[in-house]
Amino acid sequence: TGKSRFDWVGKRSACSLPKIYKTLRADVEEDVRERNALRPENSPYEFSFVEKGNSFSVVLTAKEFQRSVTFALEDHAILVLDPSGNQMFEVTVTFSDEGKCRLKAKEQNRELWQVRRMALEDLLFRIN
Repeated sequence: TGKSRFDWVGKRSACSLPKIYKTLRADVEEDVRERNALRPENSPYEFSFVEKGNSFSVVLTAKEFQRSVTFALEDHAILVLDPSGNQMFEVTVTFSDEGKCRLKAKEQNRELWQVRRMALEDLLFRIN
């Protein structure tokens, strides 16, 4: 019998909001680094990663303005907030019958990179 025992307990344990939040934070930090590296020389804008307690933000600073997107870890979800602090959408985590850790945002299953894109695409690529 070559069937290995499926470690659902370990997989389920890794599929928690705090763990997903931690991964998201690391990935977003990398996105910010990468996006900054793509700026033209002497560009009048810059992106930064700011962490505060149970939330972190990506901040766009330009000459005339500053904008940000914030990810906040709550008990029931990770909230994604616009520059005014209004909720853009929330991310929840479910463990499926197939043994997969699924993220849900705007009523659909999403990959981690899709959540990052939904949250950050405008901020990172629509500069003016």
